[in-house]
Amino acid sequence: MEAEALFRQQCTTAINEDGSANAQRLMDLVVETYRLQAGKKRDAEDRSELLNRQNGELKSALAITTGDLAEQKRLFEIVLDNLPNGLSVFDSEQRLIVCNIRFLQLFGFTADDIPPRVSMASLIAKIRGTERSETKASRLPNAAANGHIRHREWNMDDGRTIRSVITVLPDGSNISVHADITEDRKAAERIAYLAHHDPLTGLPNRIRLRECIDTALAGRKPDEHIALVHLNLDRFKSINNMLGVSAGDKILRQVAERIRMSAGAGNVLARLGSDEFAILQSGRQQPWNVTALAEQIRRELSEPFFRGDKAVELSVSMGIAISPQDGAETDVLLKHAGVALSHAKSGGGNSEHFFTAEMEAQIEARIALEADLRKAIEREEFELHYQPLYDFSQQRICGFEALVRWNHPTRGKVPPMEFIPLAEEVGLVVDIGRWVLRRACRDAAQWPDDIKVAVNVSAIQFTNSDLPSDVAAALTAAGLPAGRMEVEITESVLMENLDEALPVLHSLKQSGIRIAMDDFGTGYSSLSYLRRFPFDKIKIDKSFVNGIVENKEAFAIMRAIILLGDALGMRVTVEGVETAEQMALLEREACDEIQGYHISPPRPAIDVPCLIAQSAGQTSAKAS
Repeated sequence: MEAEALFRQQCTTAINEDGSANAQRLMDLVVETYRLQAGKKRDAEDRSELLNRQNGELKSALAITTGDLAEQKRLFEIVLDNLPNGLSVFDSEQRLIVCNIRFLQLFGFTADDIPPRVSMASLIAKIRGTERSETKASRLPNAAANGHIRHREWNMDDGRTIRSVITVLPDGSNISVHADITEDRKAAERIAYLAHHDPLTGLPNRIRLRECIDTALAGRKPDEHIALVHLNLDRFKSINNMLGVSAGDKILRQVAERIRMSAGAGNVLARLGSDEFAILQSGRQQPWNVTALAEQIRRELSEPFFRGDKAVELSVSMGIAISPQDGAETDVLLKHAGVALSHAKSGGGNSEHFFTAEMEAQIEARIALEADLRKAIEREEFELHYQPLYDFSQQRICGFEALVRWNHPTRGKVPPMEFIPLAEEVGLVVDIGRWVLRRACRDAAQWPDDIKVAVNVSAIQFTNSDLPSDVAAALTAAGLPAGRMEVEITESVLMENLDEALPVLHSLKQSGIRIAMDDFGTGYSSLSYLRRFPFDKIKIDKSFVNGIVENKEAFAIMRAIILLGDALGMRVTVEGVETAEQMALLEREACDEIQGYHISPPRPAIDVPCLIAQSAGQTSAKAS
């Protein structure tokens, strides 16, 4: 700008001197020319400066890009070689482009095995194993028709299993991911095994047995019969409770092995649960073959099982159904074998029963009875009868045993032996037991204060209810002192639930309730239970009373039990006294109490006051 001003001043001077108008135009033209030249020079300088600056930035960017690529390559190699699975990429000519370290490790390749662009065929030839399978799994989405995914498995010589998932691209190149699935395969096989086998014995389970029955029935020939034997060990629960679960499991394994030896390789032996087993037998000579099999099993299981120094004896009940006459479907055959087993158990066990149509009718009748029993609980169709307990020292009735009765609206009076076992089996005895406790306490509250009431308690009430709370609630509701109640339990309560029963018994006893062992002498370990719990009373089963007048051995046993009770500080009640001679003999032997038809059969609650009055009158008459 300064040069331009100077030039303009010089031109102005020249114009003023000659005064020519043309000089003015000349000056403007020269100035314009100078300005264009100066601008071009500046633009050139500016463009040069811009190019230099951009060149520098480009060099910097290029340096940065080169560094980033190196860093990215380094990171890619780190990620590639630290993948948990093997990775390999082959081009369209099936030559290796890239792979990671895990790929080499899985297939046992060395660096020498992987020259540049090694072929897939060459690598496969070096794999120390055999290809197990190759299947097309699916086509690739949004790919050409020849793009797909396939799976390969390799059984390696060292026992490993390698799975390859190969993604084949449309141009023939592929990307493969390889994984060691050995442990996964073992776990899957273990799960599949456990789904069809019993973990304790290794035998097929119920699911596998059903599959075998399905197969056998589907392939049965016209002249062939298929027998299904349903086995159940008798009283195993009580043995399991006495010896412990661990010892019980060992015995079950021995049982399974003995049955397996008896069944032989040609039959299917399964464990259905706890102490239940089943055998599937096919053949032409039935029922002779299955009968022989049952006898062989019975002989094998009759031999004692030893747990340390203890010998455990077992018996088994068996139900047998034969196809096609007893059912041509799996569910029907299983059901009928179970029905036959139920009949074998109900007859006391240690026997085998073949299914009959009459059995099914009885089962249907039982189902109907169960339905009626549930309604009876809701409608309170029960009543209590009371059988007197006679005290020799007081010469009078000292109490009553409460006995439940069922008056069905259409069936009439249902015997206790019909509905009590059913109630125990299906769990209804807990509700019936609560009702008996409430009614017995309410009735006893109307009696004289020195008259007690005895209530029988089922083993199910010890395990499936809070018995001390139920008893306490019944006493409180009736306002009856605990000392006027006796709870009678059978030996089976202790045999089947000893660990659970003892705390319950102690709780009842601490509350002031008297505890009696009913049916004493009918079990094989009654004496051991007398050591475990301080009973207030033992009740001798009526089977010991028969013959005590005329049979010396029976009398000697009775005398020994009475002396035992006296030595242990326990009162002794003898049940089933039916004659004056029996009563007189027991009185001479210093028995504490008797109970039986000679005193009175069970009577309705309305008759109790009369029985008490008669007894008191007889006592007064004797005293006078």
